[in-house]
Amino acid sequence: MNKVRTKTTAMVTAALAMLLAFLPAARAEVIDRIVATVNGHIILQSDWDDALGYEALLNGRTPGQFTDDERRAVLDRLIDQELLGEQMKAASFQHASEAEAGARIAEARKLYPEAVTARGWQSVLGRFRLEEKDVVAHVLQQIDLMRLVDAHLRPAVQIDSKTIEAYYREKFVPQLKQSGAGEVSLADVSGKIRELLTEEKVNELMASWLQTLRSESKVSVPIALGSTGEGEQTR
Repeated sequence: MNKVRTKTTAMVTAALAMLLAFLPAARAEVIDRIVATVNGHIILQSDWDDALGYEALLNGRTPGQFTDDERRAVLDRLIDQELLGEQMKAASFQHASEAEAGARIAEARKLYPEAVTARGWQSVLGRFRLEEKDVVAHVLQQIDLMRLVDAHLRPAVQIDSKTIEAYYREKFVPQLKQSGAGEVSLADVSGKIRELLTEEKVNELMASWLQTLRSESKVSVPIALGSTGEGEQTR
């Protein structure tokens, strides 16, 4: 009887030891959580962390250097991307190519001297907890979203000659004098001024478009991420 009891006790002890050995790994596992929903589509904490890493990579910073407001701004951009992504399904434009993404990534690599080699670049990506495919996916999405915005909004922007002349007279010339540079004729810079004013107008229209999309959508963000209280905040 004692032998049976001893054998049973040994088996239980061994089972408990195996369980205890497993517990630290279980505790170390990070459980993802929902940080926002956009018309039923979920944005996870891991999506947010990935976006923070990507923006930090492009700006030569670390995710830990982002303020709370900057972190929230990244989440807001993820929400905007989700809203624009829904509009993309019905839009017609030329999608970004792998070559275009590669060219932009090459520019980002110049921020990091060690990234001149493939191994060095992988080391850089590792610091931001990113993989090459993640960066490529982000760049492709950004290019596509900007082309969507251009296709949807740019045709509506018309900058006439009077607006260009007014900008030249009221802003460009005073800035030129302040910098001490020589005179530049309107004819020499009218094209650049038109481009600048067009971009400004497109940005204004995009902000208005996103505001409209949000008002027509169900966007929920846990209040704990943006203010005090419990539950969820729906906008």
